[in-house]
Amino acid sequence: MSASAKPKLLVVELWGVGDLAIATPFLSAAAKKFDVTLLAKASAFEMQKRFWPEVKVVPFIAPWTAFRGKYHFWNWNWHELFDLRKKLRAEHFDFGLSARPDPRDHPLLKFLGVKNRLGFPSKGSGIFLTNRLAAPEPTAHRYEFWRVADHALGLELPARENFILPPRTGRQTVVVHSGARLPARIWPLEYYKLLVRNLREAGHAVQVVCDPDQQNQWQQFGETAVASPRTLAELFSQFDRAAVFIGNCSGPGHLAAISGVPTFTFFGPSLPEWFLPLHPQAEFLEDKSCVYKPCKDYCHFSSPRCLENIAVENAWPHVKAFVQKHLAAHRQVC
Repeated sequence: MSASAKPKLLVVELWGVGDLAIATPFLSAAAKKFDVTLLAKASAFEMQKRFWPEVKVVPFIAPWTAFRGKYHFWNWNWHELFDLRKKLRAEHFDFGLSARPDPRDHPLLKFLGVKNRLGFPSKGSGIFLTNRLAAPEPTAHRYEFWRVADHALGLELPARENFILPPRTGRQTVVVHSGARLPARIWPLEYYKLLVRNLREAGHAVQVVCDPDQQNQWQQFGETAVASPRTLAELFSQFDRAAVFIGNCSGPGHLAAISGVPTFTFFGPSLPEWFLPLHPQAEFLEDKSCVYKPCKDYCHFSSPRCLENIAVENAWPHVKAFVQKHLAAHRQVC
């Protein structure tokens, strides 16, 4: 490596776009000091264009990220795994990092031939790491893991409440996104229908955005202009005209937040302490009555009671105040 070349850093983040959104401040900061390669799902390419163009993306769907059958080893694409190994070993990475305490990431870093391997050991996986990082407290936000990692690499990420986001002026549209990757994270569509009605009766312009499998239901509700983005680029186009975002604890909310849009999130099985979107003015509502919370992606019941218990009449005063505050701020700037 020449004296002027940056050291090479491999970052492993194999899960969803929400996880990549939380990693975005780290990736942007690391690219100033390192030659960064990100191992992630192919959706990272669309985020790369918008948030961290200096980062090289290597697409990979890890078989253990499947929702079901993740350890059916006989179904794994071993040819792809060994091709990936050959490709990334040839890069001779100086550093490799996983910022989640996932014991599967750490042997992967070793398998890919990374020299200095940083991570949060779990279930004995520390034997694969050269630099074992101390995890934040159990209630810490996922972003705090990236802050610990960034400190270990000589970087300095700001606290969540100190984020400086670009100003957004003149926007008056309330974007309501009813989708999520998993049913256990979706506030009932009937509730969203009533919430949208309340917002419009209060005089607000509302754009309903949904997942493709929800589009027919919204059309049956009479929502003729519902948007159903098929790509992240289409989703970002909705955020570019949004004053605020309302939705579930899922990828779109995290993407809206790092795009500079204040978010209001309905939290079900996961915890806002862990996953509140990265916007300093993010707000949320949750029901804490379920004894199994947090249960992440696997609900103990036939439907997510933690979300069904957030009635529209209880949610509306919080949503109303959130929207009025931010739309009033936009009007004052204009």
